[in-house]
Amino acid sequence: MSTHRLLGEILIKNMGISATDIHNALEKQVEEESRIGEILVKSKILMEKDVLKALAIQQHILFREMDPKPEDVELDLIEQIPLNYAKQNRITPLWHNDDGTVEIALSDPGVYWAIDDVASKLRKKLSISLMESQRILELINKAYTRRATSVDLGDENEDFADGDVEDLADNIDIKDEAPIIRWVNAIIYNAAKERASDIHIEPGDREVVVRYRIDGVLYETKHANKNYLSAIIARVKIMSGLDIAEKRLPQDGRIRRKIAGRDIDFRVATIPTARGERITIRLLDQSSILLGLGDIGFAPRELDLMEDLIERPHGIILVTGPTGSGKTTTLYASLNKINSPELNILTIEDPVEYQLEGISQVQVNPKIHLTFAAGLRSFLRHDPDVIMVGEIRDLETAEIAIQASLTGHLVLSTVHTNDSAGALTRLVDMGVEPFLVASSLNGILAQRLVRRLCPVCKEEYEPTPEEIDDVGLNPDEFFSGMIKGYPVKAGTRVPGPGKLFRAKGCPQCLNTGYQGRTGIYELLMMDDDIRAMSMKKIDANQIKKLGVSKGLKTLRQDGAYKAISGITSLSEVMLVTAEDIA
Repeated sequence: MSTHRLLGEILIKNMGISATDIHNALEKQVEEESRIGEILVKSKILMEKDVLKALAIQQHILFREMDPKPEDVELDLIEQIPLNYAKQNRITPLWHNDDGTVEIALSDPGVYWAIDDVASKLRKKLSISLMESQRILELINKAYTRRATSVDLGDENEDFADGDVEDLADNIDIKDEAPIIRWVNAIIYNAAKERASDIHIEPGDREVVVRYRIDGVLYETKHANKNYLSAIIARVKIMSGLDIAEKRLPQDGRIRRKIAGRDIDFRVATIPTARGERITIRLLDQSSILLGLGDIGFAPRELDLMEDLIERPHGIILVTGPTGSGKTTTLYASLNKINSPELNILTIEDPVEYQLEGISQVQVNPKIHLTFAAGLRSFLRHDPDVIMVGEIRDLETAEIAIQASLTGHLVLSTVHTNDSAGALTRLVDMGVEPFLVASSLNGILAQRLVRRLCPVCKEEYEPTPEEIDDVGLNPDEFFSGMIKGYPVKAGTRVPGPGKLFRAKGCPQCLNTGYQGRTGIYELLMMDDDIRAMSMKKIDANQIKKLGVSKGLKTLRQDGAYKAISGITSLSEVMLVTAEDIA
């Protein structure tokens, strides 16, 4: 390669920077022992792209403006270069050129050792092209993922070894791994990439079926021959530290890995079935829990009320809803909001799903009699300001939580009821005195999760008056565009007057029509009238009607407003709130 032209000259002529900038960068180059391009990028005078274009001109090589398609990358080339090596040196082979050379892409033409290593490994002459570091990494991830997912376990006669036990590193390391290991790694990586909350590996009569739960719905994704079941189960058990010899009893384990820059906990559970062992893996993304109350779907009125509740010095706040309705996320968002060095916050959970900085968290362990009640009773001797109890399941836990709230502590907890008013009667049914329920509770939040419409493919349509009426809205108000005051994030496409959006489906959302979820909420604030009704053991429906007259928005109404705002669809709201009385 010819390097007769100075890089500074090329940058001045082609990139339009001043001679003064070059002079200053050259002075820093001596002090910092860095290259001139790195200094200019670090000083934000140039972008990495500009420096690479200048290097391409200087060294007579190609700068790639367009990203190569991952499907065009030749698998037989990349399988010869370990993934970690490719990522560390930002270098990857692409394909064979017509002249017999192998095209490679890299982000730094100065990594001569890596270029030599790749040439030696492939035993080919190389043709070099340049791309920015981030684009190189994205291409490597996609190409190597394609290599992993190309493994097929359908052939009964395929020969493989199951003794290789390499860990999952950042992304998937596919260096000379057995097909079983690549197959399991691909399942885990793709689940994280597609935002799955659970992975189900289920044995059938003739094959093993893998299903992902994405946005609350299960989808079949992979199949393997039944002969591979024991090897697949063994591989997952090894990764999660379980006993591979124990096949008669359920086991629980854990895998913690960083995938594509995200710290993810995998909670593994095995259970023997009539057709063989099955495995369920829950994915807990540490970054997804760090949400604020304003990010999880509260309308302005409910957000203000919720922030007021969690700032109070004592009392109980209950969050209700079925399993998987986002209660833990809401509680963690509340704790994050009030977390400060001035507060002593203690939690007891089953299990501790996410670790929160500055908060002491305890996990329930029934084997040693560490129950919610036992932990809560102990907390009162640790001078707490705020206590979070994972769930109130029995009278003992309820009574201790109420006692804590009445003695100057703020208590947050959950209970399983369909709506907000139902929590009042549930506590009374447990055996708690009605006057204690009325005096200790500050507010009850019922919630569900609805799927967000895919922003790419959602399509507009005109709903019928009957559809509008079913969700508890006034059709005249709706069609005249009178409903206002609901938050819509900047950039969100909203429907026109009298229109709504519905799901369609595209590759971006895996043809489901939905992408991600948000909460819908029903917040019942305790006031004197509602306290009086609860002390008289009045039916929950009557309490709810009183709440509605005081401004309570039901789950179905809150969902309807989100549909009007273009966030979700009416059909999704109706499905999720089937038991709600609007």
